[in-house]
Amino acid sequence: MKTVIISNRLPVKIIEKNNEYTFIPSEGGLATGLGDVYKTGNSIWIGWPGIEIPEERQEEVIQKLGELNLYPVFLTQEEINLYYEGFSNEILWPVFHYLVTYAHYEQTYWDCYKSVNEKFAKSAMQVLSRSDKIWIQDYQLLLLPGILREKLPNSTIGFFQHIPFPSYEIFRLIPWREELLSGLIGADLIGFHTYDDVRHFISTATRLLLVNSSSNVLNSNERQIVIEAFPMGIDYDKFSSFTTTETVQREISNFKTGKEGVKIILSIDRLDYSKGILERLRALELLLQIHPEYIGKIELFMIVVPSRDTVPQYSELREQIDQLVGNINARYRSMDWIPVNYFYRSFPIEVLSALYSSADICLVTPMRDGMNLVSKEYVASRNNNDGVLILSEMAGASKELMDALIVNPNNLGDIMEAIVIALKMPLEEQQHRMKAMRATVEKFNVNHWVNNFILKLNEVKESQKSLLTKHAVNSINEIIATKYAATNNRVLFLDYDGTLVDFTGNIDDASPDNELYDLIENLILDSANTVVIISGRRHETLETWFGHLKVDLIAEHGAWQKTQGEKWNSLPLLTDQWKSEIKALLETYTDRTPGSFIEEKSYSLVWHYRKAEEGLGDLRANEIVSHMKILAADKGLQLMPGNKVIEFKNIEVNKGKAALNWLYDKHPDFIMALGDDHTDEDIFKALPGDAITVKVGNNLSEAKYYLNDYKEVRKLLWSLVKEEFVERN
Repeated sequence: MKTVIISNRLPVKIIEKNNEYTFIPSEGGLATGLGDVYKTGNSIWIGWPGIEIPEERQEEVIQKLGELNLYPVFLTQEEINLYYEGFSNEILWPVFHYLVTYAHYEQTYWDCYKSVNEKFAKSAMQVLSRSDKIWIQDYQLLLLPGILREKLPNSTIGFFQHIPFPSYEIFRLIPWREELLSGLIGADLIGFHTYDDVRHFISTATRLLLVNSSSNVLNSNERQIVIEAFPMGIDYDKFSSFTTTETVQREISNFKTGKEGVKIILSIDRLDYSKGILERLRALELLLQIHPEYIGKIELFMIVVPSRDTVPQYSELREQIDQLVGNINARYRSMDWIPVNYFYRSFPIEVLSALYSSADICLVTPMRDGMNLVSKEYVASRNNNDGVLILSEMAGASKELMDALIVNPNNLGDIMEAIVIALKMPLEEQQHRMKAMRATVEKFNVNHWVNNFILKLNEVKESQKSLLTKHAVNSINEIIATKYAATNNRVLFLDYDGTLVDFTGNIDDASPDNELYDLIENLILDSANTVVIISGRRHETLETWFGHLKVDLIAEHGAWQKTQGEKWNSLPLLTDQWKSEIKALLETYTDRTPGSFIEEKSYSLVWHYRKAEEGLGDLRANEIVSHMKILAADKGLQLMPGNKVIEFKNIEVNKGKAALNWLYDKHPDFIMALGDDHTDEDIFKALPGDAITVKVGNNLSEAKYYLNDYKEVRKLLWSLVKEEFVERN
């Protein structure tokens, strides 16, 4: 087994000189963080080598990269233009950064994005085996998990997104939204930098796909997909120790010469409209206007690394930066002082380290950023525990570096005030804040990020395997059918909604179909079987649907019981005097929740919100539970959250008690209970240890087995009927 990393780019740069290819290691955060993974053992990294390789030289490149545990995906310039520059950076990048007006939804972009993701899968299959652990990186490869899942159904696949994930309202603008999400949930574990991204993804997936969620887990068919936050770190030791090297010390000395008494503000970004560069400059301009006492006392060193400046939006942004820097400098500079030192180029890491170590303030104010590692690199470089970090609340790093001065990047006054506070901050406070941030950056470094993700991926896969062993479809022939065939006094407790039939938006539309009647009649044809339908439905409804069959009925979770051929009996001493007050309160929630309604039963009230707007119903349900649970307890009621319902019922009413009451004086040698709801957990807990209990839905349960849906329930019951038919014949 090996770990296979797949990303858009390989962690090396290819340079062609004198018709010879040489490979230089990349210094990016991802390459650094995952370096130990792909360089050790038989692990491998798959990605585009960065330049178009002629077909006749591709085998040569494969062999040379193979010596570095790398494997290339060869892309043409047209594919780079359409898949990378086009779909990835002209659709996904602006939408995921909430700048939807920059998005261009071109069909050719999408067609190429699909084909390139297929090409990555094809290359991966050249080196993958079934037992390999696959870790896919970032938004350029959103379809790849699903493609590989189809090719290797039992493989272990992790995916990590390094940029933000937008809210549902933003993501739904993408024309190919369902396809992208379906590709993503091919992974077993999906990681983001922040919990906000996790929340947005789960909300979006449950609205656009046929999946449901429980906490941070998506349930899709027979698989559970875990969505988790893994804040990415940096190589803390590298940046901390770098400042002490002779080269960096020399750069620091050169940098500080002639700047005695001047406070240095540092800004480092790639050229991009999501980085808030213009707003940062305007905040500095505002500072010089309102606080002229700082003229000649502060300097902004602003490094902008060139990026995509042939694209219109980027070239326009560069022109705006050039113009604004020129205006500020022209207005405020003096013969021996310049407010903005602007560099449109990249610098060696030695120079960056010197700047990190020397700057009194680091200004990191992106409009939206997945993490932002510049902020962490600055903190790691402050070995004297001084300096002030000003950080945008829209950067993922703000969730960890809470001792920074947190600002809204859209609020120029907020940024300006933060700079003033930073300039006046006493050394003692600087050190208090910086020590706390350095401890965080040191602990949650890039190795911690890698290890956490891999450990969680292993844990998720083990959990999936554990669930698979509980899947009743797989266990039927070995356990359930064998026990069923060997017994002659059987009882089957069957829940109705969500177990024997699917849920419907309208509760009156879920009446039994002909196949269900046929199934039940076949079960009761065997004299050894007693079928008990135990449901939350009103007893009048169960009578209408099943009164003509030789089955026992338990209605309203046990408030009413009927043995075949006899009359309905209700539990003694039950009261409904509480209903008017509870109903009046529930009606206030119904009035504020279109699509919700109240169902009244003999001794219970049910608030349904299946037809309410997704999210709004859950919000109101949480409000009801929060506001009414104490009132319910005072009145001797049980408040039961269920599948898009909340039920208030007498505390004496309980499916588990009802099942035990039914079993009194009976001695079956085979007991099986199937149910999908929170109320069915009472049966699973109450039944004897040798009973077969099956939960419909693969979330946590007291049941011994699970099935995915009502179709699998029917398949299981039909298999028992057929098994018995074989035994009899």
